[in-house]
Amino acid sequence: MRRDKVVATAADALAGVGDGASFAVGGFGLSGIPNVLIRALYDSGVTGVSVVSNNCGVDGGGLGLLLAARRIARVTASYIGENKEFARQYLAGDIEVELTPQGSLAERLRAGGSGIPAFYTPAGVGTPIADGGLPLRHAPDGSVAVASPPKEVREFDGRQYVLERGITTDFALVRAARGDRHGNLVFSKAARNFNPLAAMAGRVTIAEIEELTELDPDEVHLPGVFVQRVLVLTPEQAADKAIEKRTTS
Repeated sequence: MRRDKVVATAADALAGVGDGASFAVGGFGLSGIPNVLIRALYDSGVTGVSVVSNNCGVDGGGLGLLLAARRIARVTASYIGENKEFARQYLAGDIEVELTPQGSLAERLRAGGSGIPAFYTPAGVGTPIADGGLPLRHAPDGSVAVASPPKEVREFDGRQYVLERGITTDFALVRAARGDRHGNLVFSKAARNFNPLAAMAGRVTIAEIEELTELDPDEVHLPGVFVQRVLVLTPEQAADKAIEKRTTS
């Protein structure tokens, strides 16, 4: 019999989470982010966490909730985006930030989840990504307190590549449109960007799903072997999706 991974509450889903834990978090901006799990993590009061995510939410939304409460100690992301609080904390030296190219970040998560410790990529060669010197943490006066170290660069077939490390985290928080009791997941549209990769990287992966159903094996985007806990959302929670930028014509 395959294991039933459904948990009753968000608090149950986050069992074992403590201060200083590391998290891979799916989504892009506010698309496909695990809202309910992020809120539960905020309500739990944990602090000093490290986060790996494409970005750190927006002001007042997504991971921005934890950021505003100063619960995040370190972020690995591809960009700061338009989160003013994120930028302020980074420039003030309140938080450590590792910026990495978006494709490299995606592959670092996938590699970590696949048991690959490192890989070579041309992205970042000839820039501070490879040469070092990117500000990881600023001092209060705006100077660089901690800079990124140089990375190994190697030539293959006449082209240079930089060595990037795979990423694994203590936990992963993801959101899926549909899932079954065994953790097999299906993602909807743009939510399929970083969610499967973040799920692979977590040692304990927690998925909030909008619909619990039986799945045909051919439609599964992420197999349940990568998922340890499943939280089924209420219809109200599933429908509660914020819009990052509202435009009108």
